[in-house]
Amino acid sequence: MLKAVLFDLDGVITDTAKFHFLAWRDLGAELGITVDEAFNEELKGVSRMDSLERILAFGGLADKYSTAEKEAFCTKKNDHYLELIQEMTPADILPGILPLLEELREVGLKAIVTSASKNAPGILELLQVKDYFDGIVDPASVAAGKPAPDIFLAGAALAGVQPAECIGVEDAASGVEAIKAAGITAVAIGDAEVLAQADRVLADTSALSLAVLRDAWEKATANG
Repeated sequence: MLKAVLFDLDGVITDTAKFHFLAWRDLGAELGITVDEAFNEELKGVSRMDSLERILAFGGLADKYSTAEKEAFCTKKNDHYLELIQEMTPADILPGILPLLEELREVGLKAIVTSASKNAPGILELLQVKDYFDGIVDPASVAAGKPAPDIFLAGAALAGVQPAECIGVEDAASGVEAIKAAGITAVAIGDAEVLAQADRVLADTSALSLAVLRDAWEKATANG
């Protein structure tokens, strides 16, 4: 039986990608690296330090900075990002998400946030949806980030259920890969070709519902 839904944050519950892009673009500019929207796609679902490493490699500066300097860059980027998101309100919740959360609450299914973002608790507060979730996995508590399965395995454990009793919702290929590696059914939001590894791909969050999730989980389980 399906018992828990594991949610990514960026691109699923809300769209903070634009704020991440602006913060990385500005930091890149300071380092002499042009971070455009196309390259920013490669940073979706990736941890802060891994994102910085990709940017530095892209700019040919992979070996230029010490660990302490890289940590300082990550802090600077995050501080800028936090300034940008302070204007977020419940109006920034993506379509279909609030009705889905209400459905999950009504039937007693667990809802867990499994995001690489360390800012997830604060963002959920700004959106006024934190109370809909039964837990938030701290990305700092897992050994490896997406596409490793760690954060989704931690999400299942936090919900108190087996991975096979979960379904994960993601918008990034690395996230879908992580869900599948954890032995969890994956529903993806976005481009069907990019997210082909998912068990079900929806064009946008407005198509999400408990019925859709259950159908995807039942079909994946039957085929598994």
